[in-house]
Amino acid sequence: MPVRIPDDLPAARQLEEENIFVMRKSRAVHQDIRELRIAVLNLMPTKVTTETQVLRVLGSSPLQTDVRFIHMTTHEARNTSSEHLDQFYEGLDDVLHERFDGLVITGAPVETLPFEEVDYWPELERVLDWSTTNVWSTLHICWGAQAGLYHHYGVPKYPLSEKMFGLFHHNSLDLRNPLLRGFDEVFLAPHSRHTGVRLEDVEKVAELEVLATSEAAGLYIAATKDLRRIFVTGHPEYDRLTLKAEYDRDVAKGLAIAKPANYFPGDDPRREPPHTWRAHAHLLYANWLNYCVYEETPYDLAGLSG
Repeated sequence: MPVRIPDDLPAARQLEEENIFVMRKSRAVHQDIRELRIAVLNLMPTKVTTETQVLRVLGSSPLQTDVRFIHMTTHEARNTSSEHLDQFYEGLDDVLHERFDGLVITGAPVETLPFEEVDYWPELERVLDWSTTNVWSTLHICWGAQAGLYHHYGVPKYPLSEKMFGLFHHNSLDLRNPLLRGFDEVFLAPHSRHTGVRLEDVEKVAELEVLATSEAAGLYIAATKDLRRIFVTGHPEYDRLTLKAEYDRDVAKGLAIAKPANYFPGDDPRREPPHTWRAHAHLLYANWLNYCVYEETPYDLAGLSG
């Protein structure tokens, strides 16, 4: 079953070329089905690229989903046109009265700032509070995971001595958990961040269960026991060349940046990296939609409560 998207969304053409099952809204309105209502709070500056990445992994489930994009109205987007935002995005005030089966909160390149110094932090706190009562399950990604852990549980983030950058092996800790159903015991996932949360801080929170960790990258997946809040510290949705693009960008700026770990064949940036984490990314999002959202969310969202 497809992801339902606006007719003219730029990601549609590329996803269709990749044989990802998407359905344009003009076709979907003729179907009589209770689709999942998924909101995506896109905090990344490269919004069009992130739209494609997130829709690609959401499209790996057999469930039909109606995806709505949200942006922070208290932040001025510098890398996305106002026309694109006006056409495809809604502000928080536009959706506060609505309820959703699921919410994805992306990462953002603001991790070196204290949370309270991020210009849209008060608005993001409103989103996080709203998600408690108006969303069945929320998937927090990278900085979005750090922000959620801090807001809901007071878990701090810490600066890293060097950027956590590259592909890292992770261990699945509870393969009986629905979120990890079908996972390998060891799998690869990308990270790209200057800060991190400490495993011991998360383990102190009684509501949370640690589901996947890495010897090199630390905590990867934690979730509440009811899977209503899920925190992923990496970027499973990244494309094959996203880490390369970030590396090339920083090199061009003259920044001191190490090559992404375990990424380029022979550690040679001239060679194209294999896409070795795709299966994990698709399975993670499919499990979230199938087992954390679809099987648990009320049929009538009016009955949803925190």
